[in-house]
Amino acid sequence: MLDGNLRIGVTGLRRSGKTVLTTALIDNLLHADRLPFLDVVATGRFIAARMEPQPDQAVPRFDYESQIARLTAPDPQWPNNTKVTSQVRVAVRYMPGTMLKRRLLGPTRLNLDIVDYPGEWLLDLPLLDRSYAEWSRETLELARRPPRDALAAEWLAYLSNRDPAGPAEEAVARRSAELYTQYLLACRASDQLLSLIQPGRFVEPGELVGAPVLAFCPLPEPSARAGRHTLWAMMEERFEAYKTNVVRRFFTEHFARLDRQIVLVDVIGALNAGPAALADMQTSLSATLESFRHGRSSWLGRLLGGRIDRVLFAATKADHIPSNQHANLRRLLDGLVEERRNAIRFEGARVETMAIAALKCTETVMAEHQGRQLACVRGIPIGRTEPTVLYPGEIPDDHRLLTDDGVRRLNFLDFRPPLLSARQGRGLPNIRLDQALDFLIGDFLS
Repeated sequence: MLDGNLRIGVTGLRRSGKTVLTTALIDNLLHADRLPFLDVVATGRFIAARMEPQPDQAVPRFDYESQIARLTAPDPQWPNNTKVTSQVRVAVRYMPGTMLKRRLLGPTRLNLDIVDYPGEWLLDLPLLDRSYAEWSRETLELARRPPRDALAAEWLAYLSNRDPAGPAEEAVARRSAELYTQYLLACRASDQLLSLIQPGRFVEPGELVGAPVLAFCPLPEPSARAGRHTLWAMMEERFEAYKTNVVRRFFTEHFARLDRQIVLVDVIGALNAGPAALADMQTSLSATLESFRHGRSSWLGRLLGGRIDRVLFAATKADHIPSNQHANLRRLLDGLVEERRNAIRFEGARVETMAIAALKCTETVMAEHQGRQLACVRGIPIGRTEPTVLYPGEIPDDHRLLTDDGVRRLNFLDFRPPLLSARQGRGLPNIRLDQALDFLIGDFLS
């Protein structure tokens, strides 16, 4: 028996559903009864899967047991946001697809390593290609535009009374960083669903709480060259230290080792927040994906540190809309990531877009309204105890058709997880998780 190894990064911005997807991937591989379009299952070659000790001893193990217990409890709850990097290994045993491979290899095993990351940390990767002056200029311009200007008012007012070419005072640096962090936290909490939040460790510091490497912020560029002991020089030094000691280390230890990538995008949430949120999300995704290495890979390339050779863009929460609108949701996502998708394809990697739901919470039903039959969704919204039938509106298939008036006619609700306490050993109900898996790992199970 010849073992294969494959490392998949579950990436995406905050609130895109990374933890739920990771849980659902594991659960459905362990049970494999809700994956009819995963070829190895459809052709009867799937034998079994089990969780194995992960190979990276210094990385926390993804707590699948707690997450599945939370989702399948009598009063099911959604997981908390991802706060640290975690990893899990699932070993899949199967029969190869060709008679020759079966005779030569017999039952074969794929070690699938799934890695989950905080969405905020992803947004640090573009900093590697920015100087402090460039980042400061871009960040300040963004902060002065609606809807961020109101959230940044206190921080910007404080900066207006500080001279970047003045003396480097620790108290000023820390107060500036504190106000900037408050601004970033306000962006994260905003109902505008603002995605571009940098640096990510300011809002999810992990082990860096109180470290000087987090005591900096963007500054207006001084009119003359700043000396060594100025506030500008202090902030610039800490920005570069953050890039070297936090971002580059994180990229080298985790992202540079990925073989495949699934990028989760909460298009539904951005639609709820409006065109500005969609534009902000599009900018964030494009900037983040520039940092990944995409292109054709091989067994030798993987051994030496190869590139990501398959990327799946997935619009999550497809169960929040009727099934007849899933195609529009996929096309909408396709348009949002078109520029980056084409760049990845040019580099030699395969790219797909899909509309998925890692955990299906609703069902599509027909309802009559003013003499018309409308496709609606039925589920239990968060904060309620009884099912509700909702018509969310029509999603256009092109993001350029979205106007403020059009977005206001859309109505999406967040739903509670379904009651699954008596699921009798079946995997979590989902939408197109099998097709996502077939694209990501199907060739390794052939």
